[in-house]
Amino acid sequence: MTDPELARLQWKGYFPGAVGKITELHAVYYYENWGLDVSFEAQVGKEISEFIVEFQEARDGLWIVTSNETFAGCIIIDGSKIDTKSARLRWFIVAPEFQGREIGRELLNRAVAFCREAGYRDIYLWTFKGLDVARALYESVGFRFSEEIEAHQWGRELVAQKFELNL
Repeated sequence: MTDPELARLQWKGYFPGAVGKITELHAVYYYENWGLDVSFEAQVGKEISEFIVEFQEARDGLWIVTSNETFAGCIIIDGSKIDTKSARLRWFIVAPEFQGREIGRELLNRAVAFCREAGYRDIYLWTFKGLDVARALYESVGFRFSEEIEAHQWGRELVAQKFELNL
């Protein structure tokens, strides 16, 4: 971290209320910017809740960043499919008011470092076409585009995209 602002942020794992904050930020951001409907919020809340209940420190990662107790962003590594030696990057988001400050890059770097240390063979993620800033960030650390599927999901037509990083 070279930016002094990054050094002043609080980096946390789970804390009471984290599931709600992660869900809220995703729901609001993707509704306001992409028109995703209530099914998206419900899916995020359900799946994050399941992840937290099943969390295992050696296989899963959760990084949350706050600034003066304001939720700024998060990233999750889900290793529940460990039999495949692959980890899934999920729920990566930085609040709009914190974007452009290298917080996303730092979250991504921490997640990738965790996966290397945990011995994963690769990391994959699913996103959708149009999230160009996120795609550029993924590609800057070595993720490569691997698959695309047209789908009707979360109340609209989307092109789902898969990215993978071999470690």
